[in-house]
Amino acid sequence: MTLSTLINAGLTRPDKPRTALVLMGGGARTAYQAGVLGALADMLRLQNPASQELGAQTFPFQILIGTSAGALNASFLASRAMQGLGAMDELSQFWHKLRSHQVYQLNVSPWVRWSRIAAAWSLSKQVRSQGAMLDNMPMVDTLHRAIPLEGIDQALQARVLHALAVTASSYTTGVHWTFCHTAHDARDRPWVRPGRRSDLGPITIEHLMASSAIPLIFPATPLWVEGGREFFGDGSMRQTSPLSPAMHLGAHKVLAIGVGQPQRSALGGLLGSSKAQSPGVGGILGHAMASVFHDTLQGDVEQAQRMNATLQQLPREVAAVMPYRSVQVVSLQPSESLDAVAQRFVHELPESARNALAGLGALSPSGRSPAQPTGAAALASYLLFEPGFVSALMEMGQRDAYAQKTQLLEFFAS
Repeated sequence: MTLSTLINAGLTRPDKPRTALVLMGGGARTAYQAGVLGALADMLRLQNPASQELGAQTFPFQILIGTSAGALNASFLASRAMQGLGAMDELSQFWHKLRSHQVYQLNVSPWVRWSRIAAAWSLSKQVRSQGAMLDNMPMVDTLHRAIPLEGIDQALQARVLHALAVTASSYTTGVHWTFCHTAHDARDRPWVRPGRRSDLGPITIEHLMASSAIPLIFPATPLWVEGGREFFGDGSMRQTSPLSPAMHLGAHKVLAIGVGQPQRSALGGLLGSSKAQSPGVGGILGHAMASVFHDTLQGDVEQAQRMNATLQQLPREVAAVMPYRSVQVVSLQPSESLDAVAQRFVHELPESARNALAGLGALSPSGRSPAQPTGAAALASYLLFEPGFVSALMEMGQRDAYAQKTQLLEFFAS
């Protein structure tokens, strides 16, 4: 988070307190966020037994910000914000029903699906022609069915929401864009920072496809910005300040949910080992994905917390005239390695995808990760939109949320 962002946040004086939800990206890993939010909804219901009758008034966030698959979760919630806490219940149900074939497909002939070598050849050919391994067109239909865009407009006009924002990275210019939809798009002003810009207007399915276009895995998505056509990929690329949009949009409090992990299980067992081997395709691709989705959230959270601590130590009359505003930040991250969880469920990948990845050397021939992970599980974890992996992540999210129950309830009560 830059100093200019903090100053801008201080100069932004919203007429009422705003709570923001920031959801980071990571493909199928973001099922973890649905588990956290489902548990949070249950906590808030127990805290306020009358929430059932209050409806939209119980929706706890006024600003929703998402990156990559986190943008899909944020938009899903925005489209159902008028349902209050029920929006988070529906997000959990959506993830429980989701399957890989509703997100992507491997465009190969039926006979190729049963041959690892033929599938790998077909996959490499598709990468050369389209710049991506998989076809994510099934996700277009899934998003149209799951996210009624008119619900977002309704929540904004009813003042249940102040803003929805999603991020994407331009392959054309290298600029990291935040696309914001507010109730007053024409009156609000976009921000411009080095390498980062914003654009105001309705969020479309194309914006969501662009934000979640994992590089090399899914093809780039064209969008029109500033009167020109640019090609966009996953918003996790070049994301140096994930909390910045929340600050610019006037948040007083921020709940951020990442999908990073305490350690890379694929590497942990090999460190210091005399038997360490050169990484294969799976290890390299897994490491590349980890680099794309390198979680900068914690560093941004720590910087915001340091600024808050500094402001609290200043005399009140001094703090009042400074161009800063204290912003309370709470963050959650998975308590266990997601690579290790994915290792148990690699066999759930669709057979065509397993064969293709195995033919490239990214998976073992059996379709299962070897006893000592080589990065195959890390790569697969972004594509495992299947019941076993999703349920395991959602259960972890619920446990992690309840482990921070006191802090979360204090956050929403303050």
